[in-house]
Amino acid sequence: MEVIISSAANSVPPDEDDGPIYNKAEQVKAFDETKAGVKGLVDSGVTKIPTFFVHPPENMQRSSSSNTSYSSSSSGGSSLLQVPVIDLEGIESYGKRVKVINEIRRASETWGFFQMINHGVAVNVMDEMLGGVKRFHEQPHEMKMEWYSRDSKRRVRYFCNGDLLVNKSPANWRDTLAFDFQDGQLDPSFYPHTCREAVREYMKNMIKMSKTISELLSEALGLQRDYLSGLECMETESLVCHYYPICPQPHLTLGTTNHTDPSFLTILLQDNVGGLQVLHQNQWLDVPPLEGALVVNIGDFMQLITNDKFRSVEHRVLVGGRRPRASVACFFYPSTANNFKPYGAVKELLSGNPPLYRETHFSEYIAFFRSKGLDVS
Repeated sequence: MEVIISSAANSVPPDEDDGPIYNKAEQVKAFDETKAGVKGLVDSGVTKIPTFFVHPPENMQRSSSSNTSYSSSSSGGSSLLQVPVIDLEGIESYGKRVKVINEIRRASETWGFFQMINHGVAVNVMDEMLGGVKRFHEQPHEMKMEWYSRDSKRRVRYFCNGDLLVNKSPANWRDTLAFDFQDGQLDPSFYPHTCREAVREYMKNMIKMSKTISELLSEALGLQRDYLSGLECMETESLVCHYYPICPQPHLTLGTTNHTDPSFLTILLQDNVGGLQVLHQNQWLDVPPLEGALVVNIGDFMQLITNDKFRSVEHRVLVGGRRPRASVACFFYPSTANNFKPYGAVKELLSGNPPLYRETHFSEYIAFFRSKGLDVS
């Protein structure tokens, strides 16, 4: 069934020459009240995107891709600049574990990103999760409306741009279904039926995966295997299921503006469409989809406690004009019991150097992060 969008949200505002006729606040409000999101705009047949989705030209620079960017290799030749791919198969053996730990250390120090393969999460589990995301976002508008909310306290909600009504910056071309697992707990009966089993199974795997990654990161820092788990810094999960509809003018907007994650760690599942980019050596480089891979990136809080040893780096998502894109980001945060626990640099990592950041608790940092107007879960 075709979704009908009100003319205020569906039409493109007048050109800049018409000056004050265009009222961004009114158009944004009208769009939000449809509860149809970006997908609703596409379903209504728009050929031009509303002005509040248009980003300034300097934000739209594609820069270099991983297919064309080169750097000097250790052997003196040239090699493709590519986000590291780390194979976790066989990490039970000492030799392979040492190799993986070293690779994770280098990737976390220099990229802040890496892709994992042979990580133990079944391909069919990942495929079904992505399928569930698409089923939810591609169902008729009327069936999604009950989940639409701007109340961040709702444990399960659907929305378009979490800060749409308060952020003065251009909006991102995407819709989101978000789940808030406080200390890993959220009753599956609260999940939308279209993706209930997919989310349930995927989260079981993410919680298990986080334990493995926590151990590997601890060892990569030169700490005891259970060090990070002892900090209870990855006990609460937020699952954010993004859907980026086909865009009629992809050169004018972004799926996600450049940002860093406020989490300790993020594990991302992306489909085969592409669009994710990471800022490395002042270049925007593609994070190409790999069959069966999961993307891991360091969050701001991990950078804080490691005193910049592991880096949280900027990344963004481009939108396409041919196929919709889906991704699932699992953000790991401190236990809810530790929302006001001060986190600072790990003393074992200071080596006599002063900490670069003052101690802060998670609630304080999130309040600061949101005040900057970035759209994150």
